[in-house]
Amino acid sequence: MDNFSTIKKDSNAEWIEIIKRYNSPDPVKSWWQIINSLGAYIVLWVIMILTFKTSYWLTLILSVLAAGFMVRTFIIFHDCGHGSFFKSKSLNKVIGIITGLVVFTPYHKWHNEHRIHHQTVGNLDKRGTGDVMTLTVDEYIHLSRWRRFSYRLYRNPFFLFGVAPLLVFTLQQRVPAKHMTGKEKLYVHLSSLAIIAAVGLIIYFIGWKKFLFIQLPVLYIAGAHGLWLFYVQHQFRNVLWTNTENWDYKSVALKGSSLFKLPGILNWFTGNIGYHHIHHLSPLIPNYNLKKCHNENSLFQEIRPITFWSAFESLMLRLWDEKRQLLVRFNEI
Repeated sequence: MDNFSTIKKDSNAEWIEIIKRYNSPDPVKSWWQIINSLGAYIVLWVIMILTFKTSYWLTLILSVLAAGFMVRTFIIFHDCGHGSFFKSKSLNKVIGIITGLVVFTPYHKWHNEHRIHHQTVGNLDKRGTGDVMTLTVDEYIHLSRWRRFSYRLYRNPFFLFGVAPLLVFTLQQRVPAKHMTGKEKLYVHLSSLAIIAAVGLIIYFIGWKKFLFIQLPVLYIAGAHGLWLFYVQHQFRNVLWTNTENWDYKSVALKGSSLFKLPGILNWFTGNIGYHHIHHLSPLIPNYNLKKCHNENSLFQEIRPITFWSAFESLMLRLWDEKRQLLVRFNEI
């Protein structure tokens, strides 16, 4: 099911033995996370409905908090797709589909692409699925003027975090990919129909204006922060990219995925996904075990962390320089 099964067999590898100790989900912790994430999100939605007429500014303030719980709900959705949130495969699927509807993301489509991302991350020969488009310096130099402009626009922070969040979750996730089977395409359409039905029901009770003025800010804030997290996880100065011949699972996991150290409260809302190097070593580790795995094993603490402030350098990095083996800005070529 997961690309973890593709790891080269090596019974003597220390890291494999270590991560096995953290792979088992705890049903109590999992259900409690559903309550304090999805449950809290629903409660906040009700409160925002009640505050809408008295003070929309208060509603907007609450939307920031609601967005945090939406991100946390997305982490549950993410873990379910990896089969790491519950031991039961069917329960992972059911909760994954439900949380997927809440975060406007079709379960099957997103996780099929995400599995490919795990199998190809850091591979220069297999870019293009479930990742942020990244060109090499040589590829960029040989582009036409129009394609250079398009790439610059795509990599511009205003587009990536200002425009893309709503486009991704309202439109892109509704469109099946060409390579999908008929069954997979059907799942995408059924997901869209379920979202339309749920939205229609909510609008019937509270009205379209109230729904849009509450949901859109929450979706945008959550989407922008979610994309930012994903961006920083694989877009930093000394990230590792290589060709298929030299691609190695452990090296790419530890050097091609960041250790993004966030303040405690942000780490909680993002479900420890900042410990992304460990997540790529083993997607079977539930989010609430990632920090523990990192803190208890010096092997993983050798990775140089990206901090909340140093992460902003990533916004300026655009191209992979194969000669210098690092990400560079446009003006560095």
